[in-house]
Amino acid sequence: MALISNIVQGSSSNRLALLIHGLGADERDLAGLLPYLDPDGALAAVFPRGEYSVPGSTGYSWYGMFQGDEAEGTYAEALASLDDLLSEEADALGFERAESIVGGFSQGAGLALGIALQRSDRPRPKAALAMSPALETAAFDLDEENAPPVLVQHGTHDPLIPVQRARELARQLRTLGVPTVYREYPMEHQVALESLRDATDWLAQVYAGEKPDEPVPDDPVELVPSVTTAQWEAEVLRSELPVIVDFWAPWCGPCKQVSPIVEQIAAMRKGFYKVVKVNIDDEPQLAQEYGVQSIPMIGLVRNGRLERASVGAKARPALEADLGMLVIP
Repeated sequence: MALISNIVQGSSSNRLALLIHGLGADERDLAGLLPYLDPDGALAAVFPRGEYSVPGSTGYSWYGMFQGDEAEGTYAEALASLDDLLSEEADALGFERAESIVGGFSQGAGLALGIALQRSDRPRPKAALAMSPALETAAFDLDEENAPPVLVQHGTHDPLIPVQRARELARQLRTLGVPTVYREYPMEHQVALESLRDATDWLAQVYAGEKPDEPVPDDPVELVPSVTTAQWEAEVLRSELPVIVDFWAPWCGPCKQVSPIVEQIAAMRKGFYKVVKVNIDDEPQLAQEYGVQSIPMIGLVRNGRLERASVGAKARPALEADLGMLVIP
């Protein structure tokens, strides 16, 4: 079955771009990125639609991602369909497949990487852009020989796909010899203006015949590390320093507002307080034990007991006042 696609061709197009949407979106989802990625109209962009509708949504998927769900399709089937589409559209529009750019977001990013890096008799695309990729390279037969360059982008606050997975993916690709650039941004599961600017600069290097390749930076040190129930006694109850605990959850909007403030406190009060966070979805036992009924709740634990608590997103002076921290001890 032919994939439903939108095609947007620039006024001076000289190569093809295949841009693949993520889970729950459709062929229109990435079209708004084109003016940023292609300000000179050099691309004939193909936006295909996933083959399977997502129940309860107006969007589509390429394959089932989660164990136990009933979504149709497999990664391998979607990869084959999109690989065929790339060749078909390149022929129809009169462009060389080897000069094409493949890119995608989330589920689509994993498929773009598969098209670019899989073992195949077809010419490889010129480069692959992977935005917030949902992929492990074991999903396809990766051929690292003469691999095209890859740009991996991810949000540090992505609640769906942990940023660490993207870091490890980029490191693995570089270890295998794939020219890879990795960038991360203070965003969630999304695309940001900064990421689009970086993608545009990277594409300019690719068009110039370069294969950008940079070491992936070391993992940043967390100012506010997560603590589990198993770690609670050692890290909190037995701490020699007073401990500020941020009880939060990924779905909580006010938690995201107060998180940078908690990080500021961790940086400014280092040596006087230990600052940690507890995801109440992962650690319901701790939430129940300490009476967490509304979040964010920021607690102060001293000498093994909860002394004070502040509920709700507040400015730093108000939060510090609630916790009795106006004067550094």
